[in-house]
Amino acid sequence: MPARVMMALIGSPDDGYTAADLAERLGVSAGAVSGAVRYLQSMHIAQRLSRPGERRDRYDLADDAFGGVVTGNAPLYGRLAELMERIADENVDAPLSVARARDTADFLRFLATRMPELVEEWRAQR
Repeated sequence: MPARVMMALIGSPDDGYTAADLAERLGVSAGAVSGAVRYLQSMHIAQRLSRPGERRDRYDLADDAFGGVVTGNAPLYGRLAELMERIADENVDAPLSVARARDTADFLRFLATRMPELVEEWRAQR
């Protein structure tokens, strides 16, 4: 459901959608939309738009949503690399497993470094 709501928000009108608008557009319950919007807000992909005089909040895609997500996840790649190294250290009797875990750790460290750089490059290019 979060993916469906995100896609709807990408094509939202300039003033965003209400939860009822999203539910109707997607043919789902208001509860499903509520949970999806809450999740997308926690990931900094969606934002709540309050408008003076309106009782219902509106939702839209957050500014630079995907750049923020990519940059925000960079530390996760580093932590996952550490876990891969622990797996390699604990499986010394399985050389293929060790190689696979270390290769994955190297890739995750690469992502941790390059993803924020790519986002900055993208922002500079825009």
